[in-house]
Amino acid sequence: MENSPELDGKYLGTITIDFVKIADILKEASYQLKARKISDFPIFPVTKSQSPVGELLLGAKEKDLQWNFFFSFFEDFLQNGLITEEKKELFLKSFKDPEEYCCLFVIDKDFQNFIFIPFPEDQD
Repeated sequence: MENSPELDGKYLGTITIDFVKIADILKEASYQLKARKISDFPIFPVTKSQSPVGELLLGAKEKDLQWNFFFSFFEDFLQNGLITEEKKELFLKSFKDPEEYCCLFVIDKDFQNFIFIPFPEDQD
């Protein structure tokens, strides 16, 4: 579950630009999924079109973004077969603390991959 070089080069720049703009919204959505006991493993699908999983959180046009951000969670991915039973334990073991990292699931044409981006530090 490492960030792949292909992802870093082709997608990470534009996703990071969008992420910085909406990190607080993603962090709050992550918190709400945990606080409401929906899931301890929030996942945010990111795509330029529709996502096969999750609900739209922020459309690209809403916040002048390049990507659409959806919200979902591990159990939804498992139920929809995006994470298989064989990979379940590996995924859970690799999952980073959702209070510190945002789990994004990048979807672009035939490419799909998970990345973990650290939330910005609070500037109190």
